[in-house]
Amino acid sequence: MGADNLPFLTPQDSIPENREAAMSAVDKALATQLANIEAKTGKPLDELKALVLGQDTSKHGEMVRWAKTELGLGHGDANTLVHVARKAAEPAVQNSGDPLDDIYTGAKAHQRPIHSALMDRISEFGAFEQAHKKGYISLRRKKQFAMLGPKTNDRFELGINLKDDALHPLMKPVKPGGMCQYIISLHAVDEIDDDMIEIVRRAYDAAG
Repeated sequence: MGADNLPFLTPQDSIPENREAAMSAVDKALATQLANIEAKTGKPLDELKALVLGQDTSKHGEMVRWAKTELGLGHGDANTLVHVARKAAEPAVQNSGDPLDDIYTGAKAHQRPIHSALMDRISEFGAFEQAHKKGYISLRRKKQFAMLGPKTNDRFELGINLKDDALHPLMKPVKPGGMCQYIISLHAVDEIDDDMIEIVRRAYDAAG
C-alpha cells in the first residue's frame, strides 16, 4: 500500500521560507478572534480571563461550557478564550517541555484548540494512555483506538481504529493495512459534533 494511505507517516511538511511571516499571520488571526470576543461580550480580555479562571473548576471542557452559556460565545470562541486564559495563568508551563508544544508550532499552532476540544470530549470516556509521537498523539487502552494531530499547516486529522462500519460526513475509510481504519479531516473546532465523538467512543470501547 502507498504511503499516502498512512496517516501522519508522510514526510514532514516543508517549513515556510519566511517563518516570521507565518507566525505573524497566526498571531494576527488570534488577535482578531480575541478582539471579536471582546466586542461580542462587551468586556476587555483581562476581565474575561479573570472570569474564566474564577470558575469553580479546573477542567477545560467545563470552562468552555461556562463561557458558551454565560458569555454567549460559540464553541470556537469559548475554547480559544479558555485556552488563552489558562496559558496566561501558567506562564511557566509554556516552556516546560510539553510535547504538544513541538507538535503545534509555527504555522500549525492555530490547530491546537482542535486538539484540546477533542481531548476534552474523549477524556470523558474513562482512562486511557497517551503516547506522544513525532507529529501526533496516539490514544491507547489495550490497543490504539485513535490518533490525532496536524496533518498539514491547514488540516487536522483524527484517525480512528474501528473495524466496524461507521459513517460521518467528514470521515473517509483508509485502505487495509493502515494504522487506522478511518480518517476525519478537520479545519475548525466547530466541525466536532456528537456523532463524531460517538464513533470515537465506539473505538474506545472496542480497544478495552
